[in-house]
Amino acid sequence: MGDAENLMTRELQAATDKHGHGSPEWASAQCDLGNVLLNADQLDRAIECYRRAVSATPRDQESRKEQLTYRLNLGLALRMAGRLDEAETELRQGVQERLAFYGREHAGYAFGLEPLADLLRQRGDVVGARQVVEEAVANLWRNGHERVASALALRAAIVHAGGTSEPLFVGLHQLPDEVVEQVGRVVTDMLDHDDPASKPLLTSLVTAMEERLGIDHQATLNALSALANLGRDLGDQAGRVDAIERVLASYDRQGRQEEALTAALGLAMAQDDAGDAEAALRTYASAHARAERIGRPELRSQVLRNWGLALKEAGQVGLAEQRLTEAVNQARRGTDHDTVGQACIALGLFLQHEARLSEARTVLEEGLPVMDPVHPDAIIGRSHLGAVLDGRTCGCGDMAGTIADAFREFVITRLPADLLDRLDVAIVDGDFKIEVGLRREPTESELERLNDVFQTAHGEFRRRISEPRYAD
Repeated sequence: MGDAENLMTRELQAATDKHGHGSPEWASAQCDLGNVLLNADQLDRAIECYRRAVSATPRDQESRKEQLTYRLNLGLALRMAGRLDEAETELRQGVQERLAFYGREHAGYAFGLEPLADLLRQRGDVVGARQVVEEAVANLWRNGHERVASALALRAAIVHAGGTSEPLFVGLHQLPDEVVEQVGRVVTDMLDHDDPASKPLLTSLVTAMEERLGIDHQATLNALSALANLGRDLGDQAGRVDAIERVLASYDRQGRQEEALTAALGLAMAQDDAGDAEAALRTYASAHARAERIGRPELRSQVLRNWGLALKEAGQVGLAEQRLTEAVNQARRGTDHDTVGQACIALGLFLQHEARLSEARTVLEEGLPVMDPVHPDAIIGRSHLGAVLDGRTCGCGDMAGTIADAFREFVITRLPADLLDRLDVAIVDGDFKIEVGLRREPTESELERLNDVFQTAHGEFRRRISEPRYAD
């Protein structure tokens, strides 16, 4: 993301120098930079880019059309930022501008109606949202536009929010398979995983997919997988187990061995979270048999690692060590570095907690160098290695210091070896504080590279660091 931002910033400057401030080309570059910033979760900066793009005066029909997109992006970004009043103002203005530009019957007009309906749904104006979305659906249906899929998905969510007994998904039998599949994707993407009301909406989608596409169609299985993930987030472990079992049965029917193995691992985790450790261990044993039949060492290692961690939690320490050791050995036979690192870290943490610090250090020091320093498991492993070096059998050491060290390593390995004299990194108030000392005067290209690397490091760490996975 940092590299993308720097590239687009340069493109904006080039467009300004060549075409002038306020030109259509300048506005286009502002929008492109806004898109990058939006994906980097820098909403306020993205909003200002879109607002500047909207401010440019169109010169012809094409630049006027592009301005409609800029305003739509502005409204969506304002909504993402929680600035709902401003978002509604921009989206309503965009609808009026689209009506004037395209006319009521053109699909381009409906493109503005759909996000307005979604915003009204979010604001609790179900009646207003229903009116707008019905117009969008009718327009896109008449035009035979594939975007009717997202409008139908939004309509289902709005009807569901209205609490009526109406069918949520209508007309699917009249649509091509690929459009029905897209309806499923849009519904799963819009779900609020903190809202229990999402479950009946998703359950209705599963039923609709089964009736229209069949129980073994991938879109149906994707909806079931989404239902399992929703069950996890809502604490509905029984529903989660049931959904995964249905997915697993389908993959077995189809002879899709690797997908079935992945589903089996998910089932074991769900059973464990549901408090049925015995069922989880049985599922891990069957998953291991599946991995043996497939024969790929990376898959064997993954199963053995998860199985070993579950055995440890179940108090079967001896068997846990066997499985975790086997996981490392299998990973070494494969070609995936992350698999080796993850297996070593899992075994290293186990050995640390068993007070076998020398062995733990050896395994952790094998696993860490082969992993990307911002991989979540690498962060965990590095932190626990710090505790091992301090002679502690539990605790993960100084996590903030570990993350800062990983950030430092990420930067140093991407710069000329003779450029930096020192690089001090600390985490203060939830952000990185950085002090840099240079050995020599950098060239212009080196200075640009230095800035790019720091921007990338910020983006990578903020997006990829997650909570520790291994409990002490």
